[in-house]
Amino acid sequence: MTIDVSQFHQVFFEESFEGLDVMENGLLNLAQDSSSEAINTIFRAAHSIKGGAGTFGFNTISSFTHLMETLLDEIRNEQRAISNELTGVLLKSVDVLRGMLSAVQAGEEFDQAETLQATTQLQNLLDDTASGETVPQAFSPSADSDGSERNSWQISFSPFADLMFTGNDPVRMFRELNQLGNMSVNVDTAALPDFADLEPENLYLNWQLHLDGEFDKPALDEVFEWVEGDCELTIEKVEPQTSSPAVVTDLPEQSSSTITSVTVAASPEAGRQSQAQTQAVASIRVATDKIDALINMMGELVITQSMLGQIGEDFSPEKLAQLKDGLVELERNTRQLQEGILGIRMLPISFVFNRFPRLVHDLCEKTGKQVELKITGEQTELDKTVMESISDPLVHLVRNSMDHGLELPEVRRACGKSETGVLHLHASHQGGNIVIEITDDGAGLNEQKIFAKAVERGLIRADEQLSADRIHELIFLPGFSTAEAVSDLSGRGVGMDVVRKNILSLGGYVEVESAPGVGSKFTIRLPLTLAIMDGQTVSLGYEKFIIPLLSIVESVEIVSSDIKKVSGKGELYLLREEYIPVIR
Repeated sequence: MTIDVSQFHQVFFEESFEGLDVMENGLLNLAQDSSSEAINTIFRAAHSIKGGAGTFGFNTISSFTHLMETLLDEIRNEQRAISNELTGVLLKSVDVLRGMLSAVQAGEEFDQAETLQATTQLQNLLDDTASGETVPQAFSPSADSDGSERNSWQISFSPFADLMFTGNDPVRMFRELNQLGNMSVNVDTAALPDFADLEPENLYLNWQLHLDGEFDKPALDEVFEWVEGDCELTIEKVEPQTSSPAVVTDLPEQSSSTITSVTVAASPEAGRQSQAQTQAVASIRVATDKIDALINMMGELVITQSMLGQIGEDFSPEKLAQLKDGLVELERNTRQLQEGILGIRMLPISFVFNRFPRLVHDLCEKTGKQVELKITGEQTELDKTVMESISDPLVHLVRNSMDHGLELPEVRRACGKSETGVLHLHASHQGGNIVIEITDDGAGLNEQKIFAKAVERGLIRADEQLSADRIHELIFLPGFSTAEAVSDLSGRGVGMDVVRKNILSLGGYVEVESAPGVGSKFTIRLPLTLAIMDGQTVSLGYEKFIIPLLSIVESVEIVSSDIKKVSGKGELYLLREEYIPVIR
């Protein structure tokens, strides 16, 4: 039996991208939190990505991540101090790794030049050189030499039968061991039961491994650290053999036939990329408490259905009240089930907010500004579809605040402000909407400049009297920009109109408040979900319309006596001493 591991590609990619987010946020916070737990969190994320990539045969990704992991291991063992250069190289490596994973997922070739450059930087740090001429070793199976003397090791590995249920895979560990040096493997199949008693998810094999290479025992301990409590393990150092043992691919015939049940067939990485692309499916992670709640709701619905069925089998007028109660209960159960199912699509907005620490960090490096990013309400939930659509508008607004709003340190100091500006992202629920606020304590909108630019563009007359709110609205006009020069941040006249257009397409709207010298606040209001919306039906002539309840401010039942006919103006309805046209 051969297991097609390509079916697990999508899970691997999802978990890897989440791991990259963990690494990125951890690296950005190293200046504030360099505790051993924080460093271990970053290390574990890298280790998981490396192991998963090795399992699926993405060897280049696995080797590249191993270099990052080695640097992180030196940090956590206090063999290397944290520096801006080190953090910068690791952040760049996270970007490169994200690009490699995205390319493999899409079935495309990743940027070899960028990968080679990042590999060289990592290797130079490991070698403590700055020449940039070190030949990168991340693409070689034996690239993991750390300068230790050559040692030989005998390993006895007997995993418990339920090891696979812990998420560990012996083949993945063997791939990691094979990267350390030359390895030979012997398999003990004595514990294999008869075919009729075979449980495909259990392990029945034991392994004897001989490993030879330039590494010490901690490197071996690292490979097995995830299975310490799920196996019997013996590692003994032996005298090096005079001849190199056979590599892992030269297995005895009996062992080879056994291992093929769990190994990935050797094939070019591009072939696996194509498989990954075809196997990719849209998916979403759901908290177990939401699943449990749905199961409970289904139980209540079944009980109500059974009760109504019994009433229907022996119905009589005396049971009418009981039937009505049952129908009310059925409506309640159905509504709860609807809300529960919609809740499955709800994700915390942290999935979007988590990208902004890196964005702000990079923009600070580029502009020379000092900005503290505050994020609150990141556990506020909204529909997955809405979240995917709101990401780009939020990026536009954050970049706009960084470019136009927040000032350089010397400018802020001259204005009596702290040299470090504050950019605050906040999310909350208000009724059936989610409200997202982007606030900065920068210079605010330059109303005179906006007004002058609008006159220059012919959008308004020079003698028009506009309120501050009306002037603020001008920034959402297509092509409007007050930037004196085009930069790679903003100034091209595209962005703010796209922000409003995208938000309006989601059934929401955006507002702006600003005070000169104090700062600006952009407020986005969006419906929580676009999947199902409650509405009120309205008939007009021969047509019927549905108005979303969230868009209805007030609904009044009309009394015919309040409708008046006015000559030349048709029918009018008197509402709070004001006549409103009636359209039938």
